[in-house]
Formats: sequence, structure tokens, C-alpha cells
Amino acid sequence: MNSAGMQYLESRLMFGMVPGLESTFKICEALGNPQKSFRTIHVVGTNGKGSCSYYLSGVLQAHGIRTGLYTSPHLISLRERIRVNDTPVSDADLDRLFLQVKAAAEIAHVEPTFFEVVTVAAFLYYREQGVQVAVLEAGMGGRLDSTAVARGNVAVLTSIGLEHTEVLGATESAILREKMGVMPQGTAQGPDGTAQAKTFIVGGLSLELLQEAKDFAAAVEAEILVPEIREDIELPNLGRHYVENASLSLAAAELFLRQAGGDFPNAMPYSDGLALETLKTRSWPGRMQQLFDGDGTLRFILDGTHNSHAARRLAETLDRYYPGQKFPCVFGALKDKDVEEMLRFLVPYVSEWHLVRTPYERFREPSEIAGILEKMGAVVASTGPLSRDVLDSVSDKVKSPALVTGSLYMIGEVIDLLKNDFDGLAFFRSLTKSTNEHR
Repeated sequence: MNSAGMQYLESRLMFGMVPGLESTFKICEALGNPQKSFRTIHVVGTNGKGSCSYYLSGVLQAHGIRTGLYTSPHLISLRERIRVNDTPVSDADLDRLFLQVKAAAEIAHVEPTFFEVVTVAAFLYYREQGVQVAVLEAGMGGRLDSTAVARGNVAVLTSIGLEHTEVLGATESAILREKMGVMPQGTAQGPDGTAQAKTFIVGGLSLELLQEAKDFAAAVEAEILVPEIREDIELPNLGRHYVENASLSLAAAELFLRQAGGDFPNAMPYSDGLALETLKTRSWPGRMQQLFDGDGTLRFILDGTHNSHAARRLAETLDRYYPGQKFPCVFGALKDKDVEEMLRFLVPYVSEWHLVRTPYERFREPSEIAGILEKMGAVVASTGPLSRDVLDSVSDKVKSPALVTGSLYMIGEVIDLLKNDFDGLAFFRSLTKSTNEHR
């Protein structure tokens, strides 16, 4: 996709990440406030936002709600970020929408960031498509994330860990407040202008943070719901943390349908049985995803382990599903991640390391990661650029499947290399690569 709209979007990369809502509000106002044409459920947190959003959108669709899904970053194509009932926006629509945002930004005299442009384009598309509820994954934080201009009355908080501390704060408490700030003080209103009760659905918090979450909710006149982790959920994605995220999704779907289902003529009352059946088919790609070849042999395990919190969860999952097993591992990471801590979690589960990088400028050099691993006594078998030959040689070398983990940007490149050969990646076959923002 090399269009005028995409060229405009790419010109926004120079502005980097600029937390704040002023530009987004002004552009939305110039466009007739498209974010007010649908209901919103926000999903915030350090890890688990994407899977929680994906599970939730699927359950709402199954109950007859026309549902928008907004996630970031994308793995291969920008089209992944903006979906309606699981169908990604087309390249032609993206081009048109980006140019609409450009015109509105000029009228509003603002210079939006990459993420702000994509966010407003999503709002426009959802209005055009008659979306009834949009599940919005916050990009970073919550209070100042551009998605926050769509004021919903339900927000899901998946987890809290240290990330983007230069923007969100140096402590988990500070980060908690920033993320819960996606729901500001004051009365929430639906598209018809009626007042709505506000609710946070939270999980993955320590007792201390949970108390702080309750205090914050009270301060913004919102209720707080802490659902139990369900033991009857079956998912394609391996790992207890995905069950936790799905449990939050079920609670959010039930609450939303109870509160708003009557406003949508085609919506069914919440059915737990239908929700559980839906989750059995919802594979969130690149996250503890198993890829089997045509003979049913497990060839790869893909997991976007992009920070130390995620690395710990990956280690727990390998311990549970593959006890005592070690894997050859293809690994790559970005420069701004605490790679040493991530590797400490993973070293006990790896037989040999194959360190790679993509052309993305923020990737850490494999030789630097090799030095860290060698100090830990780990076996580094190869270093170099990521390629299909590297993936095939690692998976063919031993009987064990290859573990491919690290940066989500690397996982996206891997999926692009493998998408035509594994049914689990069929969704991506019609997608071509497009730029990610510098995040």
C-alpha cells in the first residue's frame, strides 16, 4: 500500500509519541465527533490488552452485536488494527480515511501523531460501518492515550507492570493511575446522551494495587468488579494468563449485555455457554500460538514476549505444558527492553539460542544479546538477520519444536515468512506489510 493516505500517515512518524488528548479532540470535533456514534469498552493494562480485546469482541459478535475492534501494534499490516466483526478494514478505505483525518487536522490546525491518525480513522470507520460497540485497546497508558476521547462506561484493566516509565511514572502505583485514567471523573454518557453507570473490571493486581484501584474507582464515581478466574475456559492460546484475560472478557461481555443489550434489537441476552464455545475458536496470533504442519507435527511455538513480565508468564506456561523440556529458541529484542531480565526467565527452557534481528532500526544487535547469554553460560548457536532459512534450519535441526519469542515486531516478521504454510496463520495471507510507529 503506497498511497497518498499512507504517505501522510508515514509523515507523522517524525512526531513520535506525544501523550495528550487535545489534538485528537480537535480533529474529532472537525469530523463531527465520530467517537460518539457507538458505545465503547476500553481495555488497558501492561500485558494482555490485545488478547482480552480480541476475546471480548468475539463474544460480543456471537451475541449479535456489530462490534469494532481496535488494537496495536499490528503484526504485519495496519489493516489488522481496525476490524468490524473480525473483518479488517481494506487498503482503499484506509487510504480514504487517512486523507479525511489529514483534511480535518488542517482545519483544526494540529499536527497529529501516527497513533492519533490511526485512532481517528478507526472512529470514522466504525461510524460508517454502523458499529454498535467498539472494543478499544489503549496504545500506552490510558489517561492521555488518544483512544480515551471515546468516553465509555466500561473499562477492563488486565495487569500492571513497569513499562514506559519515562511517560507513565516510575512506580506501579503511578502506572495504575495513568491506565485507570482512561475513565475520567464525571458522568458517562451513551450515544443517545443518557447517563450510564461506570464500571472497572480488573484482574492481575496485587492486594496493595487492588486497594489503590478501588480507591481510584471511588474517586471517579465508578464501581469496580474483580471477577474470579474461570476454570471452564478452553482457548487455542496456551497459558494461565490467557485464561485470566478471557475471564475478564466474559465478565465485561456479561456486564455490557446486561446494561445495554436492550438497546440493540438483534442482540441476544448473555449466554455463558455461547461465550465459552466462542472462546474455543479465538486464537490470538503470535501469543503462545502453536503452529502445526500438514502432518500434525508441532513445528513452532510463537510468543511475543516483549518485556520481563511477559517472559515470566512464558516461563510459567512452558513449565506447565512442557515440563522438563528444552527448546531451540529464535530470539530478538528491541534496544529499550530489559533483555537481561527477560533472558534470565527463559534460559532454563532453552537448549540453544539463535539470535536474530530485523531491519527495524530499534532492534538490539544479536552480538550484544549473545554476550549477555554467554555470561549466563547459555549456548549461542547462531546470530544474524531473521530469514525463512533460519526458521527452517532451527525447526528441522532437532525433534523439538522451535520456540520463537521476543519482540512483537519480530513475531510479525516471522508470521509474514510462515503465513502461507500454516493454517493457523491463514488470516494474514491477504495482508501485506506496512509501517509500524516507533513504539
